[in-house]
Amino acid sequence: MVKILVTGSNGLLGQKIVKRCVKQGIPFIATSKGPNRNPDCPEDHYVDVDLCRFDAVNRLVLKEQPTAIIHTAALTNVDYCELNPEECHLVNVLATKALYEAAKIVGAHFELLSTDFVFDGEKGNYSETDEVNPLSIYAQSKVDAENLLLKDPNNTDWSVARTIIVYGTGFGLSRSNMILWALEALPKGETMKLVNDQFRAPTWADDLAYGCVEIVLRKQTGIFHLSGPVTRPIDAIVEEVGKALGLENLNIETISSQTLNQAAKRPPKTGFDLSKAEKLLDYHPKDIRETIPLLEDDLVYYR
Repeated sequence: MVKILVTGSNGLLGQKIVKRCVKQGIPFIATSKGPNRNPDCPEDHYVDVDLCRFDAVNRLVLKEQPTAIIHTAALTNVDYCELNPEECHLVNVLATKALYEAAKIVGAHFELLSTDFVFDGEKGNYSETDEVNPLSIYAQSKVDAENLLLKDPNNTDWSVARTIIVYGTGFGLSRSNMILWALEALPKGETMKLVNDQFRAPTWADDLAYGCVEIVLRKQTGIFHLSGPVTRPIDAIVEEVGKALGLENLNIETISSQTLNQAAKRPPKTGFDLSKAEKLLDYHPKDIRETIPLLEDDLVYYR
């Protein structure tokens, strides 16, 4: 009998994993800090917990006895992490360690969400076996969290799901995402300033949730790359949104990432080789234009 504990359940990915569990009838417990912001998540399946209170984390896991933990909660604002390295380490590494140790006590599979930023972006189309080389405090924190699992000699019941720019719709989200910004700005004719020297493969949150849950259901272990199917420059990603909306003469101003003066360094080109996930998880993600009609339908629902 599977029982999944989801951290970060108020976040975009967390909400989609909860939605999939509800739809598939998978027993689950959802956790975030503060009240439940997701009306699709039943209150009796929700627990308010601060993952930085390690004693509370331990008690929760011991009480709920999950068979798997999908750890989506993290500090993901790259520039904030660069300026607040101690907080970044606490949330992304030490809280992960506490949760992982608790998972081992109850014999639960531990799945960690990670990022394309673990790579330096010199190559692109990264496979799971490629060597990491983090460029920022945030990226290093994710490498350190991954290493808690990778370098554990006594446990192999874990997985790492790396992803790239997750987008989609949800309830009461604290942050927007690039695709939703484009959906709102482009029809109004607003100017969007976008870099053309960073290449990414945006990931529809529903596809990512499918992959994360399938890792658990199929009893898979190790590292998996789960992203969108096509890698493009950031400005071209937004152009795809415009094409899906049937718009012409988009007000897109291309700029160099050097002009942004961002605190943290970003990898110039990522993108993933998805062949492992395709083979073992039957993971076949949608490209941007396929998701736009679905996102438009969702926007009505979530409002």
